[in-house]
Amino acid sequence: MDTWTRRKFLTASGVTAGAALAAGATAYSVDDLLGSSTEASRASEARTLVLVTLYGGNDGLGTVVPAWDRAYRDARPDLAYGEDEVLPLGEELGLNPSMKGFKKLWDKEHLAIVRGVSYPRPDHSHFRSMSIWQTGSPGSPASTGWLGRWLDVAGDPDPLRAVSVGATLPPLLAGEKTAGAAVQLGGLRLAKPWQQVCRELAQAQEGVHPLQARAAASLGDLTKVVGEFGAERETAQVDPGEPRDGGEDGADDGASAGGQGQLGAQLAVVAKAIKAGVPTRVFSVSLGGFDTHANEKNTQSRLLGEMDKALSGFLEEVRGKKVVVAVYSEFGRRVKANANQGTDHGTSGPVFVLGEPVKGGFYGDQPSLTKLKDDDLQTTTDFRDVYATLLERVLGTEPGEVLDGHERTLEFV
Repeated sequence: MDTWTRRKFLTASGVTAGAALAAGATAYSVDDLLGSSTEASRASEARTLVLVTLYGGNDGLGTVVPAWDRAYRDARPDLAYGEDEVLPLGEELGLNPSMKGFKKLWDKEHLAIVRGVSYPRPDHSHFRSMSIWQTGSPGSPASTGWLGRWLDVAGDPDPLRAVSVGATLPPLLAGEKTAGAAVQLGGLRLAKPWQQVCRELAQAQEGVHPLQARAAASLGDLTKVVGEFGAERETAQVDPGEPRDGGEDGADDGASAGGQGQLGAQLAVVAKAIKAGVPTRVFSVSLGGFDTHANEKNTQSRLLGEMDKALSGFLEEVRGKKVVVAVYSEFGRRVKANANQGTDHGTSGPVFVLGEPVKGGFYGDQPSLTKLKDDDLQTTTDFRDVYATLLERVLGTEPGEVLDGHERTLEFV
């Protein structure tokens, strides 16, 4: 079993260790973020992307459930949901019973479900698969994240243009020249003497090496972040990048958690920032615990319920704003249940896109449960189609510039 955690993934990733640091990745506080609002950013009509990563490999068949398919019930008799348990969507599919908020969005046509999403020649490794999803490069290893390359193309050095709510910057926000900012829930404090030192060291000097200049600029970024997000908060003091309950994989996160918890707290920060009119165009949040090799039905239902409540509440908070949320995981699970009332690493799964600008409905074909490839679901939608659509219609960027020429889009926005 490829047991892992989000910390291991971030530590091992060459993107985080190399490109993000060279590009000046910076840690900010919540107050830093909220203080970044300007008249121009408040007046902007640009759309905002919120990317939600479900670490561990969410079981797509337990999320968008083919409850009417006999092959589904035969493959996992003890894990299968009945037709009367799921929230019906049409086409003999239904949502997991814990996703009532998503069902309301579906009924309002603000929820798109992209089916059978993966990449060519899927890999069952958490690390390799998540690396592919975050870099957007299935053919060969890449040293930059797909949204990091978007930052490079945009040419805006503001570290608050893309923000990850968490203790560590994920690889997807690391570009070659630019990197996003990591904003900790618990706040970030910098003693006043050090604030002065950082300000002085950040002053531009002529004739210095470009890397030295970038390092100096990052100190200026740090003081800016501390100034905007650094005030001590009385709530959410837990570092979301650290494990809970004293273990590497917190007991309440499910097997091999991988991501962080407190999704509602993360999204509360994002909602406050959006309503304050910050210049951030992309926010990254995450939820871990989806590596459900055992006791899947209870664990996944609890996690999907947390996700449903957090995202439904978030979209209510930012109603009227041009916000698009995309939810993905590194892979789905096997069709057939294992002997531990769980499922093992699989391939394709659904991607959710939700929000007021979204054109609801199904996109992509539902993978067949009888025409499998090596006992896995086949891919019917290339994940780069989803990314290309988000780049073009949410972030206003030519997708081929970011995705190595890939420009095929879908119609969900």
